[in-house]
Amino acid sequence: MQLAEFFSSQPNRLWHLAKQMNVNYAVGGLPWEEKSEKPWDLMPLIRMKQRYADFGLTLSVIESMPPSNNIKLGTPGRDEEIEIFQQFIVNMGAAGIPVLCYNFMAQFNWFRTSTTTRTRGGALVSSYDHSLMADAPLTEAGIVTEAQLWENLHYFLEKIVPVAESAQVKLALHPDDPPISPIRGVSRILTSAAALQRAIDLVPSAYSGMTMCQGTLATAGEDIPAVIRQFAGQKKLFFVHFRDVKGTPEKFEETFHDDGKTDMLEAMKTYYEVGFDGPARPDHVPTMEGEDNTNPGYELLGRLYGVGYITGLMEAAAKMSRASVTS
Repeated sequence: MQLAEFFSSQPNRLWHLAKQMNVNYAVGGLPWEEKSEKPWDLMPLIRMKQRYADFGLTLSVIESMPPSNNIKLGTPGRDEEIEIFQQFIVNMGAAGIPVLCYNFMAQFNWFRTSTTTRTRGGALVSSYDHSLMADAPLTEAGIVTEAQLWENLHYFLEKIVPVAESAQVKLALHPDDPPISPIRGVSRILTSAAALQRAIDLVPSAYSGMTMCQGTLATAGEDIPAVIRQFAGQKKLFFVHFRDVKGTPEKFEETFHDDGKTDMLEAMKTYYEVGFDGPARPDHVPTMEGEDNTNPGYELLGRLYGVGYITGLMEAAAKMSRASVTS
């Protein structure tokens, strides 16, 4: 497993701390600060990759997308967005960036009703309570049905997957977070392992797979080791968000890595059993004492805790895997 972190596109304190913790792989966003060019153009991507490389980090994943809401809604302008998306993938391939983590959540990305829920020791986490959405007005998109989204996803994949194959860029589809439908009239379709399977089967390809977001799929009630085996067995597991939650799709909260509903050691053992050697990162961590919560889920101390916890699990799982082979 390639232990990674999500880094800004310019060096900051986390870059230094991550290297001190022996993190050698980077997950990046798009380099929006390069104002003279579009962040999905070739040269901004190459320069960002080289900044990481010069710091001792290998850019394994881009976890960001050009504007895509028209693609998801099937509204005017989607073909123009698809053309930009296609060029983005071509540029990723030319820059040697192997994985794109993308989503098909229309109107809004991951969604929470609170970012100040108290958890262990008073740390702050994000949470979701679907009852608070009962009287929420529709968005400007109005009613968006699941059938529309499935049709639009199929249309998108038919245009994108052949480009990804040619560029040798793996498309790692992230499940919808929260895994509940609808929210404010906007349906969510990727709310289970079965739905992710359906999605990647729409346009079959070795380059179309999934992001194993443990927190989202645990929220959905999935058996995490079973899902790991399901998609790894098809060579469709491209990227991992190693995190956990408490609760159900209707009401849940994020947790420290050791305080959720998933047997995290069993999950890590399963990655080693199936031979997963791709990138994995902690995600949506608690905000801890002394931090101001300006970036909920991504403050510094919780990320350090997560990296340390994952590192320990990796060592334990690796030794258990070797022991099982020799016994």
